[in-house]
Parts: sequence; C-alpha cells; structure tokens
Amino acid sequence: MSAFHVYDTTLRDGAQQEGLNLSVADKLTIAGLLDDLGVGFIEGGWPGANPKDTEFFKLAAAGEVLLRNALLAAFGSTRRAHGNAADDPQVRALLDARTPVVTIVAKSHVRHVQDALRTSLEENLAMIRDTVAVLVGEGRRVFVDAEHFFDGYLADPAYASDVVCCATDAGAEVVALCDTNGGMLPSQVFEVVQKVQDATGAQLGIHCHNDTGCAVANSIAAVQAGAMHVQGTVNGYGERTGNADLITVASNVQLKLGREVIDPDRLRNALHLSHAISEITNIAPQGRQPYVGASAFAHKAGLHASALRVDPDLYQHIDPALVGNSMRTLVSDMAGRASIELKGKELGYDLSGRPDVLARVVERVKAQEQEGWTFDAADATFELLLREEASGERVQYFDTESWRCIIDSSPGDLPALAEATVKIHAAGERHVATGEGNGPVNALDHGLREALSATYPELASFELIDFRVRILDAATGTDATTRVLIETRDADRTWTTIGVAPNIVHASWLALVDSFSYGLLKRGVEPR
Repeated sequence: MSAFHVYDTTLRDGAQQEGLNLSVADKLTIAGLLDDLGVGFIEGGWPGANPKDTEFFKLAAAGEVLLRNALLAAFGSTRRAHGNAADDPQVRALLDARTPVVTIVAKSHVRHVQDALRTSLEENLAMIRDTVAVLVGEGRRVFVDAEHFFDGYLADPAYASDVVCCATDAGAEVVALCDTNGGMLPSQVFEVVQKVQDATGAQLGIHCHNDTGCAVANSIAAVQAGAMHVQGTVNGYGERTGNADLITVASNVQLKLGREVIDPDRLRNALHLSHAISEITNIAPQGRQPYVGASAFAHKAGLHASALRVDPDLYQHIDPALVGNSMRTLVSDMAGRASIELKGKELGYDLSGRPDVLARVVERVKAQEQEGWTFDAADATFELLLREEASGERVQYFDTESWRCIIDSSPGDLPALAEATVKIHAAGERHVATGEGNGPVNALDHGLREALSATYPELASFELIDFRVRILDAATGTDATTRVLIETRDADRTWTTIGVAPNIVHASWLALVDSFSYGLLKRGVEPR
C-alpha cells in the first residue's frame, strides 16, 4: 500500500451516536458530500444487519451514489465459529452488497474471544483467515478492524500480533488497530503501533474512540508511528463520546505532517461539508471544533487584535482559507480600537483614518456590555451600531408607534395562545396589524411581518431559526434583566441579533427589529 488511506465511517460508526438517526436518503446524500471532500473510502454500513443499510447498498449498486473519488466499503464480521465462510449468511450479505472494499471486524483480545465469542483462540484465528480468504477470492479488497486491539495487546501482545499476521497472511490489505473503548493515551498508541509494525511488517491503520478526549491525538500518534490508514467520522460523531473527528485528523496529517492526503482544493470545502452534514443530522455545529468551527479563528482580546492588524499569522496556526474558514474579530468589553478597526474591515468599513468613530464605537460597546449586551455573539446588531456611528444615522426601515401582547389562557390542557398588535409607520403610512402565535415573540414576529408585508415583501424569505434567552442577574428573580439572541436566515446568509431589557418581550422586540433591519440592509433594500 503506497497511498495513505483516509477512511470515513460516519454512515456506520458515526450513526451509533445517541439521538442521531439517518434515513436511507440521508446516507445517500452524505455519501455524495464525503466523496466531494475527497476521502478515499466511505463505509456505508452493515448490509444484512438492518433494513436501512441493506437498502442503502442496494441503491448504491443501482447507481444512486456516483462516487468519483472514494470507494464504497461494506462492513461486517467474520464468519461464525465452527462454520464455513463461503456458506455464512453474513459473509454472503457482504458479497451481495457489491462494494469493491469489505471491512470485517475481528476479535483481537483474548478475553473477548473466550467470553464474548465463547470460542477458542485457534478458532478465532480460523474465522479471520477463512473470512478474509473467501472475500479476497471473490475479488474484494479487504480491511480488517482488529477490535479492542490496544487493550488486547496490553493483556497478551503475542496473541494480538497473531491476529494481525493471520489477517495479513490471508490477504487483508490493511489491519486497523482499534481503540474500541477509547481508553488509550497518545504515548501508548505510538508505542504499540511501532512495536506491531516492527514485529509483523503489516500495513496498519488506526481507529480511535474519544473516551479520554484523545481520539485525534491518538490517531496522529499512530500515523507518526507508521500507520498509513486512518478511520474517523465527520464532526467526531459516534457512540459515547464519539470517534476521532476525521476532518481534524486529515487536516493535521496534511497541514501539520506535510502529507497530502486530500486534494488541497477539496480540503477548502471542509467547513462546508461539516456544516452540511450537521444540517442533515440535525445536530448543531460545534463552534469550538478545530479547523472548521465558527470560533476556530475568532479573536476577542484587544492584545490579539493589535497583533493581528500587523500580521494575522501571529495568532493563527494556519491560514483559515485552507479549510474553507475565515478569521473573525469578536467585539466585546475587551475591545480596543484595534479590535474595532479589524472588525470594521471584516464588515467592509475602513476606519483606519477615523479615530473619532473608533472612540465612539469603543465607548458604546463597553457601556452596553456593562448593561448585559454581548456583541461577540451578535455580529448583525454590532454592524448596525457600527454603521450608525460611521454614517451618523441609524438605518431605519420603519418607525415603531407601539406594540402590545396578550396571552390568552385556554381551557383544560390546551396550550395558551398569544396575540400581538403592532402599530408602525413605513413608506409614509401608518400600519396596524395583529399577529397570533404560540408565544408572545412568535405573535410579534407575525404581527410585524403583516404590518410590513406590503412595503417590504422581501421579509417573506426571512426565517427565524433560533431563539435564546439568558437571565443576567438571576438573584433578583422575576425582576431580572434578560438577554435575547435571535438567529435568522434567508437564502444567502444567517445572522444573529441581540436585545437586552428588564422585560423579556421588550428584549425580544429589540432583537426582532434589528433582525429585520439587518436582513433588509444586506439585501440592498432602501428604506421606503
């Protein structure tokens, strides 16, 4: 094996994450995205183990998945004890999947062989040998996942090594050493991989779980010790604490170890892939995820901003564009003029020769953050503030005369409904509208849209996708100040606005008004 293998198991091992359920259509879509990223192998699931995986491979064989870069792999187990691999239903299901690659899991821990399989050590080796030989004889490339390998090696290194040799001698191309319980540390992984490599001469791979928080580090340690095949999942999905995040592992191998394992142009799609798969799984992206997280290249402290203005590389370990990300400057009460200037440049405002504007913005940010506003979480509201100070006027699409909300209790167990009346002035006219919803903010949203629909039909494309509330001074109980963050999107972008007030509905109204104003501004709509 001369090429390095990047092997994705999101569709099989990643799908074991609690709360993650993929339909066949989801699996087909994700497979196409993974292929676009440029991974070498996509493990589609376990044919015969459940109807969805069986259907997935049936559709893949029928051409529903057209892979241009990756090879599809079917996953399964060795034949049953004291059986015949050629007649084993599970082995037959792997062959019927018609994939060019088959990965089989094999026991490599003495206790698991004896207590879980309830068979002899010799029979376990025979099961591996026979299964690999049959699959290779049918023209398949075979990889073997040596389950519980590191724990097994520590308990009985000779037998664990025998499993590797047995699989290799039978024709397996790669033996992936699995930290199935996720309990290893990088130094242990490095030492074991190196010893097994020296003792067997086999082509080794690595498959790590994250129970010690070391899955990525363990995978890199294995590569440094000689492994030429890494397995993982997008966004680190997987049971318990997850698997090694394949995007992080591949980025580290390529950008830190200097091995080109993914086409650089494709690696620039890493952020897009991560977020696209998050949408399909309905699991929110992790903001602090290495390389592709929203906060991966976000800078908040004023000291950082001063240095970044001179040279971004001073506080960034790579160019974010290499993985499709970008640098962000966060604005908070830590902000100095350098932070504001950098953030302005990021948003398209050149403030380098305007110290008066910088001073006013810094003063407003610090004062409002003292009251509970947090601009590092609400770029859209900050841009409206910045634009107001830079231009001398606030963007104003309508004037608010008044608004009110009524909560109407319902009999029995029926949910209470909210009704909002909104009175605004736009395009030289007074508009009064009523909105109903399952809560006061939902009702205000409907009422404001109704009032503005004739003047600004563009609002129809705006969708509120998240609503977050935080009580800022909980010690004061129901009299506490409330912070509300509203996330909105249209076909082109997503933005977050903030409102702070002692009244939760008032705070929500402030965030809602900013949300509509910012969305219209970004669409190039002039106030009417």
